[in-house]
Amino acid sequence: MFGNLFEEEEEEGLSSTAFRGRVAKGGDEPPPPRGRSNLCGIKNQGGTCYLNSLLQTLLFTPEFREELFSLGSEELGSLEDQEKPGAKVRVIPLELQRLFASLLLVDQQSASTADLTNSFGWNSSEGTNQHDVQELNRILFSALEHSLVGTTGSTFIHQLYHGTIVNSIVCKECGNVSQRQEDFLDLTVCVCGVSSLQEALWKMFVEEELFEGNNLYRCAKCDRLVTAAKSAKLKKLPPFMTMSLLRFSFDFAKCERYKEMGRYCFPLTISLRPFCEEADGDDSDYSYELFSVIIHKGGCYGGHYHVYIRDIDQLGHWEPPEEECKPKTQKKVKEEVKQICEPKLQEDDPLSVITAIIAQEPSKSVLLDQLGQKLMDKIGSSWSKKFRKHYGPIGKFLQSHSDVFMLVSNGTRVAVKANPPSPVNDPLGSAEQTNNSDPSTPSDPGAADTQPGLDQKPEPEQKQGSHWFDLNDSTVTSIRESDIEKQFQGKESAYMLFYRKTQLHRPSEALNNPKYKVPLNLIQMAQEENVKVQKMREEFEATNNTVELRLHLAPSFRLENGALQPTGKEQNGSTTLSFDRRKTVGDLRLAIYQMQELWEGDMALTVARILPADDSISLYSAGICTNSELFVWNGREVRGATVLTGAEWEPVLLNVVRLGNIGNLLGKGEKKKDPEERGVFTLNGDVVTVTTPSDCRWLQVEFSPHGGGVKGDKEEERRKVKVPATGNMLLCEVKQRAIDELQLQEQLSGAQYCLRQVDCIGKLLPPACEELSVRDAGVRLMTTLNLCPGNAPKASQLFLHFSVGTEPSAGMEMDIIVEKTCTVKECLKEMLDAAGLEGTCWHLRRLDWCEEVGEPIMDEDASLSELKINNGETLVVTEGQLPPKGFLKLFVWLYLDPRNNSALSMDFNHTDNGLTEEQMLEVVTAGETHGHSPPLGASNIAELRNAGQVEISDEATLEDLKIQVLTLPALQDVCVPTTAFMRVWQLEGRRLARILRGQQLTLKKLKLTSGTDLCVQQLLKEEDLGPKDVMLNIKMGVPGERCYYPPEELVWDATRDSSPRSLRTCLAAHYGLSPDSLLLAKHQPDKHTWEEISNWSQQASKKKKKKKAESLLGAPFHLKDGDTIGIKNLLIDNNRDFLTLEDERGQQRLREQAEQRRNGGQTAGSDGVGPQKKTGPTKSRKPEVALSISVGVFR
Repeated sequence: MFGNLFEEEEEEGLSSTAFRGRVAKGGDEPPPPRGRSNLCGIKNQGGTCYLNSLLQTLLFTPEFREELFSLGSEELGSLEDQEKPGAKVRVIPLELQRLFASLLLVDQQSASTADLTNSFGWNSSEGTNQHDVQELNRILFSALEHSLVGTTGSTFIHQLYHGTIVNSIVCKECGNVSQRQEDFLDLTVCVCGVSSLQEALWKMFVEEELFEGNNLYRCAKCDRLVTAAKSAKLKKLPPFMTMSLLRFSFDFAKCERYKEMGRYCFPLTISLRPFCEEADGDDSDYSYELFSVIIHKGGCYGGHYHVYIRDIDQLGHWEPPEEECKPKTQKKVKEEVKQICEPKLQEDDPLSVITAIIAQEPSKSVLLDQLGQKLMDKIGSSWSKKFRKHYGPIGKFLQSHSDVFMLVSNGTRVAVKANPPSPVNDPLGSAEQTNNSDPSTPSDPGAADTQPGLDQKPEPEQKQGSHWFDLNDSTVTSIRESDIEKQFQGKESAYMLFYRKTQLHRPSEALNNPKYKVPLNLIQMAQEENVKVQKMREEFEATNNTVELRLHLAPSFRLENGALQPTGKEQNGSTTLSFDRRKTVGDLRLAIYQMQELWEGDMALTVARILPADDSISLYSAGICTNSELFVWNGREVRGATVLTGAEWEPVLLNVVRLGNIGNLLGKGEKKKDPEERGVFTLNGDVVTVTTPSDCRWLQVEFSPHGGGVKGDKEEERRKVKVPATGNMLLCEVKQRAIDELQLQEQLSGAQYCLRQVDCIGKLLPPACEELSVRDAGVRLMTTLNLCPGNAPKASQLFLHFSVGTEPSAGMEMDIIVEKTCTVKECLKEMLDAAGLEGTCWHLRRLDWCEEVGEPIMDEDASLSELKINNGETLVVTEGQLPPKGFLKLFVWLYLDPRNNSALSMDFNHTDNGLTEEQMLEVVTAGETHGHSPPLGASNIAELRNAGQVEISDEATLEDLKIQVLTLPALQDVCVPTTAFMRVWQLEGRRLARILRGQQLTLKKLKLTSGTDLCVQQLLKEEDLGPKDVMLNIKMGVPGERCYYPPEELVWDATRDSSPRSLRTCLAAHYGLSPDSLLLAKHQPDKHTWEEISNWSQQASKKKKKKKAESLLGAPFHLKDGDTIGIKNLLIDNNRDFLTLEDERGQQRLREQAEQRRNGGQTAGSDGVGPQKKTGPTKSRKPEVALSISVGVFR
């Protein structure tokens, strides 16, 4: 009926239908209002989630908030006077006041902390740096205390948060007690090795530490070293107790940080009476209740913070979580149905296991971060060990089964999709759908009472002021008190706990009153902000709801062949009308009547269909939006011609491909239009035919004579031709036409060629399947195909790239075509044949997301289609057999020290004198750098020789590993009395990294992975190193010379004391010298420098508190196995310089290499071979920046 009335000319740009719906037309979008919780979140500046969590905790600490609000402008100054010279404006507390008032009173979803962080002196990059919330807690309180000096609020932080600990040391000889008090802002409690907060406090304040053996205490009364006991007690308890959990620890074996993710319980209420010095008060004096839990999600180098907070003043509107808003009776029926219909758990089927885990949860959903732990509790094995090799990561498994699982709660939880209706559950599903239509109005008021609490008992109705919310940056959601238990363990777990005394009660006027004790000027500021925001919203809504309509009037059109055609030559004879789409159709009709004064009779409005007769509905409901086309007529006829309406009378626009001569199609005598021009052709008056431009139906085929692809030949050597094509034409026809038109029949005789597309960077894509049509193969018309050497895959085949040994690089890839149904083993065989390789010690690996060699493909009997290997994917053929499931493949090297002419060395030299260069390696020992040795004694360069490889279970012990290593052919003639005479090193690169210790520890506990390189060293005596025993290479300096005596091995016990004094004492006992006469330094072989080890505890001033001796196992020395310690005897050697001539030469080489890099040259690398892995460019971790807050001087 409407012909080409609404058809856009091509040069006018996009069609009007491209922009449907609601589109903002300019101006900034106003902030959204508060959500259903009626609480305000805080915007994240990029990395300020730690700040947001702490600020929300302080806001929901009413006593802190009210003390801050009690400070007026006469004490703090005014922000308007900030720029005036000489004005003392305490900016930080003022900005904190404004932020708190905004969070309480302004109707917005989230507030900004930009003004507050500017008052801290932070620049724009500080907002993206991640910091520790425990560190921020101390720094922010310190900044506030300094900012409030000289005001009435100068001590309120001390009164609210500061407590006192008294440390006591009791002499066991005379009973003398030495006490010292210390102030604390928060209690730092241990997580490693304890299971609960109470146990950690018990160890801190109840158990005693004994000074005995080599660690005696000097009693001031006895004036000698005696046995003593040290203990600590809480002397003064603050109103608010902050517990900082030590989740982050340092692994001295691997020299890296890690996060403790084990289960760590903490109570909702706790009594500190057992931990106090004086415990004769009332129970309420020692009773605390939990009101805030700051949670950290992630690892030790980054993550995200959010906070669970109890709404003490009832400022928010708490609603049961949506998944819990179902009636009790419905849940009971569902449980009965589940008991009847639930299939038996199949532990080998991950789908069955995960479904069963989710079904057992009260909320019928599981947090993604806790799914792995629940799976281990269910079947006694982790996902990685049981299912990963067959099904991939758990996240990808859930995605591949999207028909079964779905993500809820903003992607943080996984749930099972509802079953289709059946005779058993259809009524239930209907009831569930009806009752859940509005989560805010559950049909049963007791629906919120059915969730179990922390002790898995039914949870009673929560009392007033005990509702909890999850404040996650801008998002605020209601949670159950029982949800706190989920933060006891895992990657997302509690990090800071805030308790308040149960004696603290809130006045009734403070409840449900966000304005309570807020200064009038801040209330007025919030009201002005609300007025401003409301005005912005109204303007935005008005602008966003104004639609531009184009009216086409019926007198300007005629009815021709069932379609409306304009009467004049102009195609765009329309009238524009701007209208508010929130108004009704009747309002629109009245407005058009007023515009068309000469209109007579009825008026109908049509948007490609008759609008509803009900004039009371809104334009939005009628489907009218911006750029809608309206046809204005009387609803019956156009210029006297009756127009039939309805879906069956709508005209159809047809695109007919012109196969023959238009004249023949239309018949003799019919006038035809220009075939290059879009037009309408009629035959017998009832056929409407539209021809599309002929220049849109082609494909360009490009041929390079030398097969160089897109970049392989010069432009003039490449030949191109345009081949007429349609979407239904087969690609084999396109190829044949191109060969014919390029006259390549003779040149390509007997050779196989295929068609390949090119991506945006000029790289050839996999060959297209020539059995498919242009459309089915995904080839678009008016694009270019390259005619390249090679076979084209069939529809049942895959085209794969592969490389041997390493990551694929330009020009190093090979191609192969295999059937989709072939197995991994068959594909590997074809790749080996194509590469000219033999043997069975090969396996395939896929590339990971960053184009590096990833995990091996373990299931060699699976087909390529089952593993979802796609066309054009790249595989890597890697040497080595796949280890059995649950087994590790470890590469073993023999340590041949030229200083030790042992049987191991002689036997191996005797039996393996024909080793190739790849089976030999020189590694660095005693901390020396490869390529040089000290001038005295034997060389410090040890030789390693390949002894083979072992396959062993990851549950085997270190002793089992040593026994199996001794069965290798290279060690069959070696006699070792026991495994204690053998030392096993782990190699990293070309260095001996760490000694494996703990004969009965499993390889999994030792964190060994498949492909690890190990080095075996024979010992002349038994060795059983403890967890903190460090094997050091020590070298005594030659007096008066710049060299050292041959190095020796020394085992230093750093269990009790890892300070410099302990190491000095150990070395003095070894050499029989006085500790005070020794000067120590650690060698840094990478830099060819020596770092002197000072005894820090002696450097502290006697007037100040004695500084605690620092550990050599931590920063800056990080002593570990194999490090070299240089020693100077100051009694006979006045030279305090540890540098040797070799060190100076090494520093000169480093300077030359740095100069070459600056000049763009290549540094001379080592040609050593051996068990070193290819190390690509690793992702550099963002440097850690110290957190600080700048405060003015107000004293």
